[in-house]
Formats: sequence, structure tokens, C-alpha cells
Amino acid sequence: MFIRVCVCALRRQRALKPGQSLYRALLETLELTNTKLTLQLINDNNKVRLLLELYRLQGNMTRVKINELKPLKPRFEVPDVLINDPPTEPLSLLSQDENGVVLSLGADSQRLIVSAKPFRLDIMEGREVLLSLNSRGLLTAKEDGMWEETFKSHTDNKPNGPSSISLDFSLPGVEHVYGIPEHADSLKLKTTDGGDPYRLFNLDVFQYELFNPMALYGAIPVMLSHSAQRTMGIFWLNAAETWVDISQTHYRNPLHIPCTQAFPPLSALAYHQCRWNYNDQEDVAAVDQGFDEHDIPYDFIWLDIEHTDGKRYFTWDPHKFPQPKDMLQGLIDKRRKMVAIVDPHIKVDSSYKIHNEIRSKGFYVKNKDGGDYEGWCWPGNSGYPDFTNPEMRAWWASMFAYDQYEGSMENMYTWNDMNEPSVFNGPEVTMHKDALHGTWENRDLHNLYGLYVQMATAEGLIERSGGVERPFVLTRAFFAGSQRYGAVWTGDNTADWDHLKISIPMCLSLGLVGVSFCGADVGGFFKSPSTELLVRWYQTGAYQPFFRAHAHLDTPRREPWLFGPENTALIREAVRQRYALLPYWYQLFYHAHHSGQPVMRPLWVEYTQDTATFSVDDQFLLGEDLLVHPVTEEGAKGVTAYLPGKGEVWFDVHTFQKHNGAQNLYIPVTISSIPVFQRGGSIIPRKARVRRSSSCMEHDPYTLFVALSPKRFAQGELYIDDGHTFNFDKQKQFIHRRLSFANNALSSRSYSNDCYCYVLMSFSLVDGKESLLEFEFDASMSVLTLRKPGVNAGVDWTVVLQ
Repeated sequence: MFIRVCVCALRRQRALKPGQSLYRALLETLELTNTKLTLQLINDNNKVRLLLELYRLQGNMTRVKINELKPLKPRFEVPDVLINDPPTEPLSLLSQDENGVVLSLGADSQRLIVSAKPFRLDIMEGREVLLSLNSRGLLTAKEDGMWEETFKSHTDNKPNGPSSISLDFSLPGVEHVYGIPEHADSLKLKTTDGGDPYRLFNLDVFQYELFNPMALYGAIPVMLSHSAQRTMGIFWLNAAETWVDISQTHYRNPLHIPCTQAFPPLSALAYHQCRWNYNDQEDVAAVDQGFDEHDIPYDFIWLDIEHTDGKRYFTWDPHKFPQPKDMLQGLIDKRRKMVAIVDPHIKVDSSYKIHNEIRSKGFYVKNKDGGDYEGWCWPGNSGYPDFTNPEMRAWWASMFAYDQYEGSMENMYTWNDMNEPSVFNGPEVTMHKDALHGTWENRDLHNLYGLYVQMATAEGLIERSGGVERPFVLTRAFFAGSQRYGAVWTGDNTADWDHLKISIPMCLSLGLVGVSFCGADVGGFFKSPSTELLVRWYQTGAYQPFFRAHAHLDTPRREPWLFGPENTALIREAVRQRYALLPYWYQLFYHAHHSGQPVMRPLWVEYTQDTATFSVDDQFLLGEDLLVHPVTEEGAKGVTAYLPGKGEVWFDVHTFQKHNGAQNLYIPVTISSIPVFQRGGSIIPRKARVRRSSSCMEHDPYTLFVALSPKRFAQGELYIDDGHTFNFDKQKQFIHRRLSFANNALSSRSYSNDCYCYVLMSFSLVDGKESLLEFEFDASMSVLTLRKPGVNAGVDWTVVLQ
């Protein structure tokens, strides 16, 4: 597999021919310390020199930085994405001659070979080449090029000259690569031979096309390769417009960006009801009551841009929402919440406090002439705060304080849309590349803008609570590291079957590069779904991490009860399945927060040597123990699911029927079917009592589903905390239990000795004692049912079955 990464200047970079490298390494400039290698490279045509820095990092990673030795202007180096620089490991010189140097990387007999002429870098394991850099000779940096370019009516001046860069990576023997979201395409990346490259450039895209490498709302320049032998990753830490070519020439240490998914409030994992727009306070109250009348749980109702006073964010329409606190209190009384939109384009209006403060503080992005950059968006003429400025972000965060954001309360959270940023009259509906963020042009850092908007907003929600409460912020634009601040969604999709299908690989791709909290608009944003499509979308969305229905202003209303009693019942059942599984969802996010493991993951992540899983993207795993194959074909009478794992058994969670692994299983389906399987040898916690919201279920008992396996003892876990504060981290107030079933005994033991049991339930205490329980065992299906065990979730216990 050959990969070419280009920053800007695509046509010129693609014109380069492989095998004609312009660069050689000047070995006489090599300097090696215990943790770092530096080496100069020279372009033999124009004599421009580059400085290469190489580090060996903990976690089996190698970091390479290449910059001009004497640049006209230094390149922008992306801040705030890595939490801190990963710890280094020692480098040692094995050999050196006039052709190059060989370094020991320490782990698994790995070596790094730097070849001098032409310059090339190879990472080896034994005799095997794992990855090569510049093996095709496509390294270029700041070559001769245009100082001005035109896009339609827009002229892009380049006062610092051309700044493009290109580099090639080769992964010998690799056939499957993934990542570099966001694209509406298959999970496995396709070759771009004879077609367009994948583009990473955050844009507001209207009704985006499917199976297209075009840029969408977010960009994460992380690519993973996988084979039966190993998993490797490439992280291109650059926030400028990037193009990626992939050419086919032919989970042992998976890559995780060194920052993990924010641990959301438990309620954020429940169901969200949204549309553009709920009309007024009375409409919100009627929708809220409709869920109760039809016995459908939900946790959040959302307000889009029409709730504001003339698209002035941090305000309320005085006629439609005159008493927002009364509205929010009504939701609090039912233990529900609200999300209101706050976009980063600010109406230019001298009577608008937000605009006046940003302008007076000099916090707007500037145009090339030094004036405030202005463009057209929902409010009309708008300014764009410079979120790359830490002072601007701190001020923005302060605007979420209860005494600043009038009408807000503790149960109101935030949605950041249009933060690519969207500029209706800008080139490609975004900001001009020569707009200025301090001393840096937008071209240098464009893809970071949305991350900074979400970062500042999340910090504001934390600050307003005195640092106690976890925030919930949804963003449309994102970059590597956005997972630290909340959730993302796949943008303005369409109500058709293909958009339902593509939501699965789009979310899988995001999860692989660290963004676990993702989902798609249930029902499709544009157009109107058929009742069958709407039902199937609810059934799919109920098993994706972020579960929200949303619709365009011009579409007919589509609350779940508007399509007849039969469809209402089907949607109700899908939503109730989501609520019953919230304990499992919550512990998966706890692990995503601590380890970076994706919540929704491709089959190959767990079955690393099963080549049949490498291209599967119409089904997925939740954690390692639930397999989901949604029905995404119109009029389907059956689906074929691949059940992985030789010797594994899988149980249909609805019927408890047992199936062997390593087979393609045909499953007859009806409109009520959601094919879901639990892996044998696992224990999954659920809550059988589903109430109007997740908070109403807080003190309800847990039900453990034990699936037996001939291969192993059954194991699982249970994680519990208060569901909304940082006390799990700061005060160590949580319960984390290791569950196991072996030798006819079901037991619970602590995962950690340093946690304090934050007991949230009123179970009777069976303090480590053995107890005889009432149970039923269906030998034909290997189903064991325990009735009212009466044990405390926060202490050690064992129950013996006789």
C-alpha cells in the first residue's frame, strides 16, 4: 500500500513522478542524543535545506518532524491537540557508513534505517519492512509555485509564498487502510488511482454526496492499516488543507491519539429529540408531553437557531420564548434536559452585547488588511471570533455563566454548529485562506477552528458549575483531539436508505481515530423518510453512540407518534432497548475515556487475524461483547450477519438462540427485527425498568445477562458513579466491579482497591456470603435467569447455584 499526503498545491504535487527524489541526507550533519536524532536534507536542484527531527516515543511510536532549515516564515505547528508530548525512549546507533545509518528502536528487534541518497527512512522488524517514508521520492517542501490563486470570484493572496508540502508512505503487504475522516464512504479506504484524492478541509457541505472523497465537516488526519500480523497508524499533525492519495501495490499495537474521549454525562447517552425548530415554549411543552402520553423515554429536547432573538446567540426570542427558565424548570421537574444552539458567527449589530465586547477586545478574526473579517451567515453580516486566541476562548467560556447567559439553567447544554467555519459568501462556503488569526493565516490552521469552538464551549459549561459538572457539547466541525470536548455527528444527511447505510462506516471510521461519541441524524435531516425508513433508522440509531433524531425546517413534523400506532410501538421498542442497555453503554464510555478504545468498533478490532472481518462495515461490535447488524435495506426479509470467532458462540439477545462463530448466518427479519447478539463468555448489565428518562432510572436495580461459552468462564463488569459530575475522577467516587461466572458460582469483586463505593441503590446487603437463590435454567438454550438476588452492587458477593 502506497500513500501520498499533500498539503495544498494538489495538481503540482500529483504531477511529481515516483522514483525521482530531489532530496538526499547530509550525514555529516547528523546529531544523535539519547532521545533525538537531527539530520539535514538538501534539495539538489535548488539547494534548499530541510531539518529532520526524529524521536522514539513510548507505545511503539516514532515521531518525525520536517521543517525548512531557514524558512521565509516558520511553519505553523499545531498546539492543543496533544495533551502533552509523549514520553521518549532511547535511540542507539547500530551502524553508520556513507550510505546511511541504522538505529535500534528497542522494541521487538525493530530498527530504523536512514538512507542518504536519495533520502529514505525505513522502519524494520527483523528482515521485514513495516513502513517506509519517501520510498517513492515524493518529498517536496515549499517548492516554486504561485503566490496568488483564484477560486471563482475569490482571489487568494500568499504573502509568505507557496507553502505546500508532500510526502509518501509505503506499507508493504498491507491491503486494508482506514481512517482520515470525515468522508461519506466505506470503512475501508479505496485506492485513488485514476480518481480524486481524499480531501481533509472542514467545509459546510449542502446535501453531501456518498462514496465520494470530497471534504466534509471535520478532518482527522489519522490513518490506520491492518493485516493479520499487525495494526499500524500514521498521524499527520497538520491543520491545513490536506489531500491523501492511496495506491494499492500489492491489532497488535493499535494507534491511539494521546487524548481520549470525554466521559459524557450518562443522560447524554440516552435519546435526544431535535428539529429545526421547535416553535415556542408551548411547542416544547407539547412535545415533552407527547413522549409521556406515548410512553417513549427521552432525555434531551433541542432548540435550533430560531429560538434566539434574530440569530443573536446567547439570547432568546422574547415573543416565542419569553420565560426560558419556566420552560427549563418544567423539564427539570421531569428530570429532563435541553440543548440550545450557539454558533460561532456573531451578528454585526451595535446593539448586541456579544458583538460589542468581541469587537472592543479585538477578538475577531482579521482580514488581510487588518480589519475585522466579516462574512454572511444566518444572522446576515457576521463577524468570526478568533478561537485560536486563548484570551478569546476564556472570554467565550465566561459567557456561559448563569449571570451572563440569561435564561440558562443547569439542565441546559450546548450545540456548536456551522463551525468549519461556515461563510455563505466565502470561497467554498468558508473563510478566506488569507484571513488572519493573529500572525497566522487561516490556510495554516483552518481545520482547528471547530475544535477550538467546542473546547471553549465545553470549558464554559464546566466553569459555570464551579468545575463540578461534566459538560455536553455537540460539534459539527472537528479535528484530532475534538473527542476531549464532547460529541460529533455526521452533519446534514438525507432521508434515504443509502444515507442510513453510510452512517455505519462513517461512525466506525470516527471511532477508530478516537472519536467514539458520534452518530447520524435519525430519519435524515433533508427530505422526509418513509415510515419504514424512519423505523429502521431508529432501530439503527439506538445502537450507535450518539442517538438523536433531527429534521430540516421545511420537512413535515416527525415526532415518533405521528406515523400510526404500529410504527409508534416499533419506535418505542427501539428507544426502550437503548435505555435498557445504558449501563453497558456507560461502562464502554468509561473505558473509551481511560484507554481510547472505540465504543462502536469494526469486527477486525477484536478478531485481528480473521481476514473475513477486514472489509465488513454493515455490522459492528459494541465493546467486545455485543454484535449488531442493523436492517438497512428497504423491504428486507432477511440479513446475513457474519458471526466471528472460531469456537465462539453468539446468543440472539431477543430469543437467546445460540449460534456458532466463524459463519455467515442468514437471519429472517420482520419490521420489528433488530439483529443483536451477545458473545458467549460475557456478562452484560442492563436495566429492565425503563422510565421516562435515564435520571428516573438512577436507583433502579441492575439485571445481569450471563452468556455461557465452552471456551471460557463468563466475565463482565459493572461501572457506576453519580452519572454527571467529575467526582469519579477527583474524589474517586465510583463502583467498578469485576463479574464472573465459573463453577456454578456468580461473583462480584472490586476492580480497584482505591475507589470509594458511591452506593446509589437500596439493595439488601449480602456481605461476601454465599447464598442460595431462586433461579431458572433452560438447558436447551443455555439461559440462566436469576430472580431478585438482593445483593449490593458495591460490595464483594458470591451466589452459588445448586
